[in-house]
Amino acid sequence: MDSSSPSPSPSPVNWEALDALVIEFAKSENLIEDSSPPASPSPSSSSCSSSSSSYHHRLLILQVRRLLQFGDIDSAIDLLRLHAPSVLDDQRLLFRLQKQKFIELLRKGTEKDRNSAINCLRTALAPTALDAYPEAYEEFKHVLLAFIYDKDDQTSPVVNEWSERRLFELAGLMTSVLRAHLHAYDPLFSMTLRYLISIHKGFCFRQGISSPISDLTERLLLEERDLPAAPQEGLFEAPPFDEVDIQALAHAVELTRQGAVDSLKFAKGDLFQAFQNEVCRMRLDVTMLDELIHEYCVYRGIVDAGPSNPSSRGMQLVPEPSESNQTESESTLSADFSLEVRSGSSKLADTDMDSPGTGAVSVQNPDAEERYPCGTMSSYDDCSTSGIYRHKASKIMQRNKSRGNTERNKRKRWRGRHEVQDSFPNVLNRGCKQELKAITLVDANMSEEQQVSEISSAVDASGNKEDRYEIMLAIKELASKGMAAEVVEEINDMHSNFFTQNHVLLFQLKRIEFLKLVKSGDHSRALKVACSHLGPLATRDPTLLKPLKETLLAFLTPNETFVGESLPFHALATSLQVAIGRRLGIEEPQLMKIMRTTLHTHNEWFKLQMCKDRFEGLLKIDRLKEVDSSLLADALSKSSADVCNHSSSQGTATSSSRMQEDGSPAQVSSTGDVASDETAILKVMEFLALPRADAIHLLAQYNGNAETVIQQIFA
Repeated sequence: MDSSSPSPSPSPVNWEALDALVIEFAKSENLIEDSSPPASPSPSSSSCSSSSSSYHHRLLILQVRRLLQFGDIDSAIDLLRLHAPSVLDDQRLLFRLQKQKFIELLRKGTEKDRNSAINCLRTALAPTALDAYPEAYEEFKHVLLAFIYDKDDQTSPVVNEWSERRLFELAGLMTSVLRAHLHAYDPLFSMTLRYLISIHKGFCFRQGISSPISDLTERLLLEERDLPAAPQEGLFEAPPFDEVDIQALAHAVELTRQGAVDSLKFAKGDLFQAFQNEVCRMRLDVTMLDELIHEYCVYRGIVDAGPSNPSSRGMQLVPEPSESNQTESESTLSADFSLEVRSGSSKLADTDMDSPGTGAVSVQNPDAEERYPCGTMSSYDDCSTSGIYRHKASKIMQRNKSRGNTERNKRKRWRGRHEVQDSFPNVLNRGCKQELKAITLVDANMSEEQQVSEISSAVDASGNKEDRYEIMLAIKELASKGMAAEVVEEINDMHSNFFTQNHVLLFQLKRIEFLKLVKSGDHSRALKVACSHLGPLATRDPTLLKPLKETLLAFLTPNETFVGESLPFHALATSLQVAIGRRLGIEEPQLMKIMRTTLHTHNEWFKLQMCKDRFEGLLKIDRLKEVDSSLLADALSKSSADVCNHSSSQGTATSSSRMQEDGSPAQVSSTGDVASDETAILKVMEFLALPRADAIHLLAQYNGNAETVIQQIFA
């Protein structure tokens, strides 16, 4: 396709619903501090207690994971005995832990540790091997060869037993088991993001198209997954599950049919619990996720931007050297843990959560992309470092204050991720605390005068950035309250040519102003607005004629429910925020790009599958798609597309165009009537291990006869 082809309009997103999910995530992970006074006890206090309990359980799981990754098996077992003793009743898990403890003792290489390994063999490993599972005793005899073959011998029959990769596999397995046992699932938004990105990747791969957000998704959602928790032997004879549930789970999280059956067995037939278990096995880069969340929260006015910490520029983390078979994410995790064990709830965690454009270097992720709100200065003439924005910000905010705007006072303070190490002090003090080292360095080559200069420059830039954010957020707040005339006045005062390039936004604002005047009975002023603005804009852009006609119908029914307060002001406010933000040099948050694109591919994927996503309600994906389509939505999507096109490269536009072309539901609509028998679809999916769309296409070729399809395939 020609690269000049226009990209498709992005799927609309309910940003208010996303705000709620993000706030819930930040609260559940203790990433924000709420300065509001504590409320009196209420029924919601029990849910808060439950959330706090889940957070501490997730901390426990994280500690167990990290202790196992560093080979401190004894400390991990102590934690389990203290907080989840019933998990160790599973002899299969206990055997794997004791076997890994035996290997880790031998790995240390000292005579004392070798004697400890022999004692572990006699008192723990051998007795457990007898009752763990049928193959355990053979594995026990095999691991004895570690006495003879050195850990560096790559040709030995126990090279896999020596592999440090086994530590990460065991840590992942225990994480899966503990998560389900303690019902300590990750926050809802974390699961939603995993699921949407997974579907997006699968859709792009199957359709043979390139993803416009691959640079983000590849770094955010890691390839490896934690090992699944296996069902206990008593569940091996579980009654058969509904094939609809099996296929839904298998294709939602990319499992084999047997993997889906095992997952349902472990969840005792609970489809949604099995789904949560499988989604949480997907690994996210938590540091990057926190950065995306913080950037979004600042942009949306959920948290205060706050001044950056200029001294963080001279800091870096020097972790222990990683092994050759250790993944990048594991190396980052090791370094992160080293720092936390050494410094407790270190204040350095705040430095990688600075708002976009501070130029600070991420301590935990030194390779993170630096983003500046001004972008390329030549592209934004108005992104000045002079005092003009401070003057305009104070002017706009003073007007808002006189109107009773107290939104800034409602913002939270970002605290970052402080994983409390003293939750398990005894274990950590005896465990790997002494073995891990991390060094934080301040640039010693920088003179005191240079450091003072760096701090002053950063404070000036931060103040200028905050001014631009306050202008953007003040205008967004006015728009979200439906104060269209005031928004137009403020923007024209700040940028006289803004609406020349964003005429659709002007049309929508004037449309709101018109409807409010009609509702108040001031028909003469409403007609003046229509004649002076709506008519000329519709003449300039013929696509606005249809919404103009619909708007004029308000004269006939001025009291209809769509007039006034029920208009989707928040959708317009977000589109306006993105546009005015770009004019001020503030880039749209990367999380918004991810959500807009992944929700679009989610729509396209299930159009291809010709069915509804059974899990979208659980993950609130349906809420994210609930955008009011009355009156405003038509042109809002066009406005949003214009903003996206302006911020995307030609390659991205081409990819998006191909995405719509290749994933059009028109390609498969002809098969819907032929393959309407759900039983036939499921039969073909089960016997041939095919995705739903492929099964429907095959059935369409053979008049919906599943037996004929199967016979032809195996003939």
